[in-house]
Amino acid sequence: MTQTLTHRLADPDPTVRRLAVMDLPYSEEDDIVPLLLPRLADDDAGVRTEAVRALEGFEQPEVVQALAPMLLDADAGVRKCAADVLAELKETASAAPLLPLLKNGTAETRAAAFRALRALRSPAAFDPAMRALRDPDAGVRREAVGVLGYLKNPAAVGELAEVAANDPDGEVRRIAIGALGYSTTVSVLPALVRALADGVWMVREEAAQTIGKLRLSPAIAELVQAMQDEYWQVRVKAARSLGWLKAQAALPSLVASLTHPVSNLRKEAVIALGEIGDTRAIAPLEASLGDPDPDVRKLARLALTAIGLTQRKPS
Repeated sequence: MTQTLTHRLADPDPTVRRLAVMDLPYSEEDDIVPLLLPRLADDDAGVRTEAVRALEGFEQPEVVQALAPMLLDADAGVRKCAADVLAELKETASAAPLLPLLKNGTAETRAAAFRALRALRSPAAFDPAMRALRDPDAGVRREAVGVLGYLKNPAAVGELAEVAANDPDGEVRRIAIGALGYSTTVSVLPALVRALADGVWMVREEAAQTIGKLRLSPAIAELVQAMQDEYWQVRVKAARSLGWLKAQAALPSLVASLTHPVSNLRKEAVIALGEIGDTRAIAPLEASLGDPDPDVRKLARLALTAIGLTQRKPS
């Protein structure tokens, strides 16, 4: 490292120190970590923020150990930057310094720690995440549900279904519905069906998609009803799931959607009709060959081909 950069990192002016930290990743220094770690304790929040940001991608144990306490920094900007950087961790072993923060600190800190733990898939985060489903802070509950969704532990299915049905926060309910997508049991069906009538449209949207992912054909009637939802986004996911389920009972609703003003819904309806493969959809699909959206026209041709191929298959 040049003598100039050494002096800049120790300069009395915080602006000079901050710019020096920003320059470090572009310097000729082979190992910048030992130079950055002391700057995490800098008196200036701007310097600390840049030091945190510069350490992104370094997952040595000493780096993670030093970054974890930054979630408790007195400055909100530093805390946010640390949360963002820690959320990019990939090594499961990096979970250890984060776990103590789930018991201490503010709700903001607990939420950030859970967010960082999510992609690490550390089994040690399971029990804290289960307890956090009852946390008074909705932000903490959201991140805890995300951790459980990534861990895919069957032991969490019942609790997640309960949260999906009854949590007072709509976003928590939505995330819980999505997390149930790893379930292999139909026991989640009542919670998903109930979610199709949720007062928050994003929850209904997530439920419509999750039912299809799980191939829960007992919910076909409810998905057909969801094709009348006031939000086209919900209808899009319902159409997608009805196609996955090859639900012939959805034919009238899907055909009606071929003239909806939103092209995304028309596309999904065309795809679903092709997947269902019912010859009664041929005439409506042929009409879609004149759709103003070129993607709809292309998908209609593919759907007509799929129906033709389906009919040629031996029984």
